[in-house]
Amino acid sequence: MPRFDITLAGELNLDLILYGVPEEMPHEQELLADDMMLTLGGSSSIVAHNLAALGSRVGFVAKIGEDQLGQIALDRLGESGADVSKVLRVKDGIKTGLTVILQRAEWRNMVTYSGTISELRLEDLDFGYLTDARHFHLSSFYLQKALQPRVPELFKKLKAAGLTISLDTNDDPDGLWQGRLLDVLRYVDVFLPNDREAQKITGTDDLEAAVERLAAIVPLVVVKLGRKGAMAQRCQERFNSPPVKVNAVDAVGAGDSFDAGFLSQYVMGADLETCLAAGNRAGALSTTRPGGTEAFRDREHRERFLRENKIHGNTGH
Repeated sequence: MPRFDITLAGELNLDLILYGVPEEMPHEQELLADDMMLTLGGSSSIVAHNLAALGSRVGFVAKIGEDQLGQIALDRLGESGADVSKVLRVKDGIKTGLTVILQRAEWRNMVTYSGTISELRLEDLDFGYLTDARHFHLSSFYLQKALQPRVPELFKKLKAAGLTISLDTNDDPDGLWQGRLLDVLRYVDVFLPNDREAQKITGTDDLEAAVERLAAIVPLVVVKLGRKGAMAQRCQERFNSPPVKVNAVDAVGAGDSFDAGFLSQYVMGADLETCLAAGNRAGALSTTRPGGTEAFRDREHRERFLRENKIHGNTGH
């Protein structure tokens, strides 16, 4: 049996979330927020953290700076049970990445200092460590500038080693949606965009057309629909899964939490309906506390939520 269920390589950083900020932000005027939260951020580390909290055996590779923010992020991820022994410290003065989120009622602004996020390279990855797993997941494709050009090479080697692969590109700050993504997708078993990302990647405003195009490349396309739940396309089969209704604090990291819930069942061989339901449940759980991991850190809260929202289906073993 492999050491891990899932390995990941990506970014490890913090999110600083400010609540109650004004809709308009005039120049040269001090503005006040109502509340704040400093929490584990980065799509890769949110997925890893929440997978571990859900019981998966997780191995994680990333780079952080020699600074306090990096140490806080490392400690937070390690507390989940994910293995962080392969996280590297950058010694050339580059600081750990940070995302500042200005959270409004229905939308948000996000500003990211990339720092070490964009510094991870193929040469930094311990291939033996990554392949001692059933599955590999990659998030934040467009933020990982140093790794991105060699992702096809990485995926080809992982597939040859017998792993299944999932990908969630997340947003492209440059708005180009390229970066040899089509070369990457031909190695992917599960693609996990949201509806906006699926349309941007395929260059269409028609979600159905976007899913059809992606499903012609990837065996399983899973599209996150926010308050509408999620859908999946596998060959000619379509699956729809309703959302779990909650009183949401914010949606930061909800899509990454969906990935964690879905993959926690996928790697154990659960049927697709169960995987989708687990994804929607984990995404909903995430929204009940600030940020993408706080609801998972609170064990009592997490376990109560999971009990109250049980999944009925063929769960994995």
